[in-house]
Amino acid sequence: MPNFTDVAEFILLGLTCRQELQVLFFVVFLAVYMLSLLGNIGMIILISISPQLQSPMYFFLSHLSFVDVCFSSNVTPKMLENLLSETKTISYVGCLVQCYFFIALVHVEVYILAVMAFDRYMAICNPLLYGSKMSRTVCVRLISVPYVYGFSVSLICTLWTYGLYFCGIFEINHFYCADPPLIKIACGGVHIKEITMIVIAGINFTYSLSVVLISYTLIVVAVLRMRSADGRRKAFSTCGSHLMAVSLFYGTLIFMYLRRPTEESVEQGKMVAVFYTTVIPMLNPMIYSLRNKDVKEAVNKAITKTFMRQ
Repeated sequence: MPNFTDVAEFILLGLTCRQELQVLFFVVFLAVYMLSLLGNIGMIILISISPQLQSPMYFFLSHLSFVDVCFSSNVTPKMLENLLSETKTISYVGCLVQCYFFIALVHVEVYILAVMAFDRYMAICNPLLYGSKMSRTVCVRLISVPYVYGFSVSLICTLWTYGLYFCGIFEINHFYCADPPLIKIACGGVHIKEITMIVIAGINFTYSLSVVLISYTLIVVAVLRMRSADGRRKAFSTCGSHLMAVSLFYGTLIFMYLRRPTEESVEQGKMVAVFYTTVIPMLNPMIYSLRNKDVKEAVNKAITKTFMRQ
């Protein structure tokens, strides 16, 4: 039985084998990727130059945008390349690197979403203490934890992927190197990798989602106690965008990683993966800007300043 040293490269089967659809998908996903880059990088720049966007909420949002840029850039360029290529291959080392950054960035993003929920809880439920409790130092520490933890956990998970054995079938039924399709084609080291993938995903999704749910439960209780209808409306409007982003991201990931890899689940997961690797990073800037008065005002001021300088 050959071990991992015998694998030089994998073949990524991608989304479809039909040539006419591959060209269509290339155009569509290139447009989505460019919109994602423009939206997220634009959000980062806007937050950095706008005085009214210097609160902790926007500090965390800038990091969410940064992670979304890295997340989509880890997967989309290779997918676009393979859509126009006849070989559609990825090296074994390249596959492991892609797995590492994918797992790391998923963990970073879910915990940033949890930190953002905690920030909304502090702002709404403890407004008088918010400035002191969520100081710049505290925010830097809070945002550091997801990065350190995410990349550390990913290293362990990737080492288990490195321990998979393959027996001559090197075709990955996916458009990037993901754990479920790799497990499906492996012939050794599968059991421990499969169990650890489900356990680690389950623990991290449950813990981070619990922070989100507890935070928003306390927020709802606090908002319902408000006497001002305008205050309630403002509180819910600041949370609506975040809840939408959480629902989209967690929903797709849970569908992908909390099931045993089968032929059917891998095929379904491939379709879902398109959504969270390309579409969600594009949607997040729109979700947070279209529903946010402060961001709209900052955009208008930035545009006005630009035209005035000209």
